[in-house]
Amino acid sequence: MTTKSAEPAVSGKASRAQRIEALRSAYRADLAQGTDRFFEPRRTDCPWCGATSLKSRLRTADLIQHKPGRFTLDQCRGCGHVFQNPRLSDAGLEFYYRDFYDGLGEERAAATFRGRARAYRGRAQPVVALGVTPENWLDVGTGHGHFCATARELLPATRFDGLDQSEGAELAEREGRLDRGFRGLFPELAPVLAGQYDVVSMFHYLEHSTEPRRELDAARQALRPGGLLLIEVPDPQSRYAGVLGRWWLPWLQPQHLNLMPVANLRALLSELGFTVVAEQHGEPHDPVDLLAACFLAMDAIAPREDAPWLPGRPPGRVARVLRTAMFLAAAPFMLIATAADRLIARVAGRAGLSNAYRLLARYEE
Repeated sequence: MTTKSAEPAVSGKASRAQRIEALRSAYRADLAQGTDRFFEPRRTDCPWCGATSLKSRLRTADLIQHKPGRFTLDQCRGCGHVFQNPRLSDAGLEFYYRDFYDGLGEERAAATFRGRARAYRGRAQPVVALGVTPENWLDVGTGHGHFCATARELLPATRFDGLDQSEGAELAEREGRLDRGFRGLFPELAPVLAGQYDVVSMFHYLEHSTEPRRELDAARQALRPGGLLLIEVPDPQSRYAGVLGRWWLPWLQPQHLNLMPVANLRALLSELGFTVVAEQHGEPHDPVDLLAACFLAMDAIAPREDAPWLPGRPPGRVARVLRTAMFLAAAPFMLIATAADRLIARVAGRAGLSNAYRLLARYEE
């Protein structure tokens, strides 16, 4: 889920500091009401299988934006499903996504997504390897359409559409990365898109969904008979998840609501009429676990960068200098972590260290 920041108008080309200051009063008004309204009641059963035997897997804060709040991930003792509990309410989803992908966070997110062409080519490869050219491909949770722009290089005859809750899909259409950009909720748009697509992809999308089954139902509706569903999600069974704990980036609280073991997702796909034709673990692994853990840990202890949701005065010059000095001191450790990530990536799939898995499934009507 992504939402556009409700950013007040600032005359001219505003600096980041000016934009932060313009947002500060609105955030403080939100937080003056407390954070309890950002959460639904805690549930006592597993949202995946309904079992009532649960255990706490992780308790953490927002390690990326440092917005206030504490978040708990529970795990079902029966099926192994990991889920946020209590889950964010609609108000919470709006608050914690605000300025993450859009608004204040837009430039940083766009830079991250633009620089992942190699990963995007890898994501398209399971379909390319089949030796057929899809006529129409829908990328759900497309953001600004960067995957589609890269995949078109491999499949130039394919029409690539994208769907997202933010205005990114519409922007991507205007800038030529998508043939058509849809803005909205996939389950609500699925009847309009019914039977139009040979491929539907969901890359790191399902974990953000409040109801993954509804998303898969929507995919089934949008696909033609014999169409392909391509899914990539974080793997909660990764050994890194246990070793790194709260510093494992794919936990990504509070945005990630549901993290499903591969056996659970395979079983649900089968129930919905899909046949899994490929399962990958090593290929979708993103070799950043150790580097990201180092960065998150350093960011947690260093003085904060200014943000409109932080209490008190904006950080002064001394705090900014100290933050820079701490990260410079940590640079050698981050270089070592980067080298280790790249080395481990060669065996991540076989060693159970892959931080993601990918499924390709065919819809058999």
